[in-house]
Amino acid sequence: MPDRHDAAATVDACLREQEGKELLRFLTCGSVDDGKSTLIGRLLYDSKRLCEDHLASLERDSRRYGTTGTGQLDLALLVDGLAAEREQGITIDVAHRFFTTSRRAFIVADTPGHEQYTRNMATGASTADAAVLLVDARKGLLTQTRRHSHIVAMLGIRHVVLAVNKMDAVGWDEAVFARIAAQYREFAARLGISGVDCIPLSALTGDNVVTASAAMGWYRGPTLLGRLETMEIASDALRRPFRMPVQWVNRPDQDFRGFSGTIAGGTIRVGDPVAILPGARTTTVSRIVTMDGDLDSAVAHQAVTLVLADEVDVSRGDVVAAMEARPEVADQFAAHILWMGEQPLLPGRLYVLRLGTATAGAQVTELKHAVNVNSLEHSAARQLGLNEIGLCNLALDRPVAFDPYRENPQTGGFILIDRMTNATVGCGMIGFPLRRASNIHWQRMRVDKAARAAVNGQKPCVLWFTGLSGAGKSTVADLVEQELHRRGRRTMSLDGDNVRHGLNKDLGFTNADRVENIRRVAEVAKLMTEAGLIVLASFISPFRNERRMARDLMEDGEFLEIFVDAPLEVCEARDPKGLYRKARSGRLPNFTGIDSPYEPPEAPELHLHAGDHTPQELATRVVAMLETRGVI
Repeated sequence: MPDRHDAAATVDACLREQEGKELLRFLTCGSVDDGKSTLIGRLLYDSKRLCEDHLASLERDSRRYGTTGTGQLDLALLVDGLAAEREQGITIDVAHRFFTTSRRAFIVADTPGHEQYTRNMATGASTADAAVLLVDARKGLLTQTRRHSHIVAMLGIRHVVLAVNKMDAVGWDEAVFARIAAQYREFAARLGISGVDCIPLSALTGDNVVTASAAMGWYRGPTLLGRLETMEIASDALRRPFRMPVQWVNRPDQDFRGFSGTIAGGTIRVGDPVAILPGARTTTVSRIVTMDGDLDSAVAHQAVTLVLADEVDVSRGDVVAAMEARPEVADQFAAHILWMGEQPLLPGRLYVLRLGTATAGAQVTELKHAVNVNSLEHSAARQLGLNEIGLCNLALDRPVAFDPYRENPQTGGFILIDRMTNATVGCGMIGFPLRRASNIHWQRMRVDKAARAAVNGQKPCVLWFTGLSGAGKSTVADLVEQELHRRGRRTMSLDGDNVRHGLNKDLGFTNADRVENIRRVAEVAKLMTEAGLIVLASFISPFRNERRMARDLMEDGEFLEIFVDAPLEVCEARDPKGLYRKARSGRLPNFTGIDSPYEPPEAPELHLHAGDHTPQELATRVVAMLETRGVI
């Protein structure tokens, strides 16, 4: 029986050996059924890096789920870990596997090929140094092949290997391989991907995966593993200017205050001058602290705590940067976006943007174009659907520090989050700041909102009446304004139909137009509160997201949401404009309540049951609320 100390020494020696190896992160991608999981399984199996228990499990699973025939090992099962994947024979989630050879260590991400799981592929690609793009030799380049290539190019992956798989199924035909390789190189060049390595192989038989193929004597290049072992992956991160997004203000006691984070680029040394952005404060680094003690210097990818020489204000989301090579700071920029949400991206809708450790409210102010992933042509678009890619202008509610993605992916890549569901719905790559972000400044006025409100003798606010068409919003709002006018209050009404005669006459009734309609009205309402007015806004405003956006524009207590709640059958029976009849007959598409949804408020300041009371009674309740809140 081996001595415990000998076994421990063997383990320690093995770990030290792995620590000294260079690590390559790569992903496999491509269309469905191109053989990605089988390829990774072949790499693991033929490189002799599987433990006995893994082999035993593979044999059991091959008998139960295998698709390669009786008595054959189904190597794809080494990576397809989810039960749903094994039962369907597809990859759904991103599966990561670690393996080593004598020359290099690897972490491989097996990403799904189905279009609905493109978001998972983008996740796997975000940390990869290289991409192995599989193509079925029988099918050639497919739409998903091109889409994945576009994502690879957007994410700045420099090394791409085109693995033309299933060459055994085409009789090891050199002409088939040559045709696919030429087509892909031409497509990749248009994406800006250079130096593509094309390798013919069969993951099923192992030809050209780990060992050279005897069946393809016409091929003189490296095997797939040979190329992965020799790929130059010297990190650009060390050559970049110093960046460290602050993740945590580390203050265990009153004698220590440091700022913790992972270095996103460059090198930092004790005594180096740094700037804290976006606020542009400057200081020097006095200590670099780690769990293992202080360091004289630290480099990209290290997690450290920086102690600064001066008591400067630093918060989570700030970026500590090299003094002489600072990142951009702006609240508007252009970016490519890959949309991953089931509901489309709508310009004007407010999302949460997360960039490094910083968080900000964001909206797409202009969708400049969508990209056809097959032809790479740019086309006009009003929205982006699931898995679509587009170039957009974004505006944030506060400035953030960033670099263009091509210069530093760590400080130039972001995600967009749905504010209602907290789901990640998009990922983006920043191109450049917009000039207007630095050319436009807020002009302070001596006469402000408080002064205007004092002259008017009232508290400015927005009464936001929402509900279905025919619920009585405009009628109630008009009665409320009449009473306020009788009391000498200064008011302004914004009515859904009225603003579409002027301000919003260019908008229709698609979801994108509805979002823009409310965005414009909310901005106007905000200006009117600055004038010290009580604003009465009567709009269906069917989406909670846009009503929340309008609320967020105002100060606390200024936005009063009033839900004029009438059942659909009551509204349809009233039908004062004949709109429901048109919608039912198909002559009025996208009509709220019929073929377009209405999302009722979850916590309005006032809930009016319009089907149970007269408009005058409802108006009296609104005025009473204003009295209670000290508005009048």
